Amino acid sequence: MRLYKKFLDGVPEYLAHYYWWAYLWRWSIWFFDHQLVIDAILFGQYDKLLKMTLAQVEKNPDARILQLTCVYGKLTPSLLSGTHSEIHLCDAAFGQLQLARRKIGHVAPHCHVARMNAECLGYRDDSFDQVIVFFLLHEMPACARHNTYAEIARVLRRGGSVLITEYAATPKRHMLSPLRGLLDRLEPFLPGFRQEDVIQKLSDALKCNGKALDGEPAVEYAGFYRVMRCNLMR
Repeated sequence: MRLYKKFLDGVPEYLAHYYWWAYLWRWSIWFFDHQLVIDAILFGQYDKLLKMTLAQVEKNPDARILQLTCVYGKLTPSLLSGTHSEIHLCDAAFGQLQLARRKIGHVAPHCHVARMNAECLGYRDDSFDQVIVFFLLHEMPACARHNTYAEIARVLRRGGSVLITEYAATPKRHMLSPLRGLLDRLEPFLPGFRQEDVIQKLSDALKCNGKALDGEPAVEYAGFYRVMRCNLMR
């Protein structure tokens, strides 16, 4: 039996197959949540990306915000400490949810945690004012990304926003270009994601739900990475 099948506990098969070593094995969950490791993976850009992301979080205290999957690092506790909004946090991996609960214990009263697959969310239509997606899409095959865009479009209210922090399209010449081969081995879906027009995919999904983007998204870059806030028309 292939090793990854031991981790097929209600998670998508691609997640167990390609990422068991990073997100599902208990020792990897412990290892990768160290800040030095996170900084190394993101080439020292984590704090800058976190600051850029938090600056775009919905400020309305009555807003309902969905963080789509847990992440290593300080995003969730920082989000909860910086807003009085109602936060919903979901992830397909039980171990990741356990880790999140340990990190947010002191700021958890307005946070609701649930085990869900981003491709099939258990929320009603038009449930949220903002959806936050932090380094998730590049770890999905194209079909899973398609389903996730559709679910984001479904659960997001008109006048809401999508906040996406992700890899940018990699330029041909870049100081980190020699590492692209290693990245592509560790992140098998990253090359396809780099070629994808995220804004167009999101716009298409919104159109299928009778919604539309309100103008051009706000995009900031930090090296290999970008932070995008896409506002919806009311």
